[in-house]
Amino acid sequence: MKILVADDNPSNVELLKDILRVSGYQILSAQDGKTALTIAQEQIPDLVILDINMPGMSGIDVCAELKQNDITSRIPIIMLTAMTDVENRVKALSLGADDYLTKPYSPRELVARIQRSLRTKVEADDLRQKRDVIRQTFERFVAPSIVNQMLERPQQVTLGGRLQEVTVMFADLEGFTSLSEKTEPEALLKLLSGYHSLVVKIIQQYNGTIDKFIGDCVMALYNTPVEQSDHIAAAVKSALHIQDEIYWYHQKLPAEHRLKINFGIHTGEAVVGNVGTSNLMDFTAVGDTVNVAARLQTSADNGQIFVTRAVYNEVSDFVVGVSRGELYVKGREEPVTAYEISNTLIS
Repeated sequence: MKILVADDNPSNVELLKDILRVSGYQILSAQDGKTALTIAQEQIPDLVILDINMPGMSGIDVCAELKQNDITSRIPIIMLTAMTDVENRVKALSLGADDYLTKPYSPRELVARIQRSLRTKVEADDLRQKRDVIRQTFERFVAPSIVNQMLERPQQVTLGGRLQEVTVMFADLEGFTSLSEKTEPEALLKLLSGYHSLVVKIIQQYNGTIDKFIGDCVMALYNTPVEQSDHIAAAVKSALHIQDEIYWYHQKLPAEHRLKINFGIHTGEAVVGNVGTSNLMDFTAVGDTVNVAARLQTSADNGQIFVTRAVYNEVSDFVVGVSRGELYVKGREEPVTAYEISNTLIS
């Protein structure tokens, strides 16, 4: 790690170099404030040790400049000075100095304070990096309220793969493929964006996570990356809400663009986490639960919502449902009992 030492007394600088080199640090040095500021801005050291009384620019002024610059504001600063008065101590700390040590000092104490400041910086950098990863991974596809919860407790967010219970929903536009054959690409994309915007808005309203877009199909996850006690109900309510909103959305469209949305919903265990390479990561879920939900959706038509028995048992108190028999799902020996659900009576 690099440490910048700034002191107008060459003997003090050499002493500090000797102390810090023994601890394995790489040392940068300056004997006036302006030089110290320039080096800090160009080299971005891991920590800065500043004397207060220096020619041209005081250590306190250097501290203020570094803390006001976004690039250097996170560098820990230790004031190491002969100034023992409270006024200088308070001023330096109020301007952002992380520590204040007076001369003469104990080398062991100085090294201990440096280690503490660097440890705090590493922890802060790790926390900041986790928050950046959360934003980059989820901000476009998760409701803002969920992202805020994750940012408040980033240590609790597991981005690596793990087996957990999730509810998976697939929502697919019926007839979109045939429509695409006779619609101009620009108009087709606008139409698809309109449907996706409606679907995504409602999924996020129920704290669902948009996993991916597969052509005209949307895959959504519930109970991840933040746990939801009502994740099964949330997925079903999302689908029912989308069904209701589609009616009103269709009033703005010509008849040939009024497409139904078919749904498949299943709940169970899946491996959830970042899948891909170091350069291209995708937060997703994989496993039998995902496969069943996808196959249910392909079996639905004319705007049907198909769910499995596990889902229906959890929501039967607030939906109307009817068994649609056993469906054989590709890649699965055992059939799946499917239920069609609705807010109204099903014929």
